[in-house]
Amino acid sequence: MQNRDADPTPVTVIGLGLMGQALAGAFLRGGHPTTVWNRTAEKAEQVVSQGAGLADSVGAAVAASPLVIVCVSDYGAVHELLDPLGEDLAGRTLVNLTSGTSAQARETAGWAERWGGAYLDGAILAVPQAIGTEEAVILHSGPRSAFDLHASALRSLGGGGTTYLGEDHGLSSLHDVAVLGLMWSVLNGFLQGVALLGAAGVDAAAFAPLAGRGTATVTDWLAAYARQVDEGSYPALDSTLHTHLSAMEHLVHESESLGVSAELPRFVRALAERAVDDGHGGSGYAAMVEQFRKPSGARP
Repeated sequence: MQNRDADPTPVTVIGLGLMGQALAGAFLRGGHPTTVWNRTAEKAEQVVSQGAGLADSVGAAVAASPLVIVCVSDYGAVHELLDPLGEDLAGRTLVNLTSGTSAQARETAGWAERWGGAYLDGAILAVPQAIGTEEAVILHSGPRSAFDLHASALRSLGGGGTTYLGEDHGLSSLHDVAVLGLMWSVLNGFLQGVALLGAAGVDAAAFAPLAGRGTATVTDWLAAYARQVDEGSYPALDSTLHTHLSAMEHLVHESESLGVSAELPRFVRALAERAVDDGHGGSGYAAMVEQFRKPSGARP
């Protein structure tokens, strides 16, 4: 995907792991003059061969562009690199695509703003190979004015999903972990099923098509579940939590009888039992959200 502006914004990319290299490459393909820096200069060779300029220091890299993208190992590395350059951020927009927590995002935003820089926190929901294509989803949160100023350049990273979430800097990190939790839940459910069927001699490859159809069915339910959660009303449109709980008992029993770990289904069953105890036995499955909203250990 190319996003060539008539007057493309110069961009700096700090951090050239696989993702950082992909980010720099996407900016170059979008026609943006791109400066890069990495602790290990050898990692810059590929993007330099594509036309990027290699800064001889992180300070020179920041000074080279009004838009500075950081993608390093963690927030500790972000501050180790940029804290000594605080005053150099004045008038620039720092976009931090480093994975972390919402609290870290908000703290880093306050630090950048104290030095006169605009700060956007971001999250990349894509593999490096997808950066710059319609498949990449990049989330941004922070000042709307900063996002709008550089939206065209940021779309070089993934036109299919360059998304602004809101002024709260922590929203990108929160969305990131929410999606990760969803992915792990789907994968764990699939692997639990694989373990069960494997005990009966069924190959995982044979189960995958059926699992895919089941996952697609659940995907189709999400919009209706979301409405129920937002409205705080959980009608049993298909089956009640009592019915779900009975089916959960079957999964626990099958797992135990086949010698397969029953830890995950037992945990899900325990949550459903709590929801029933709270009066949601006749509700639909969306009522389970009330259990996830409770702090750990808050059960009376």
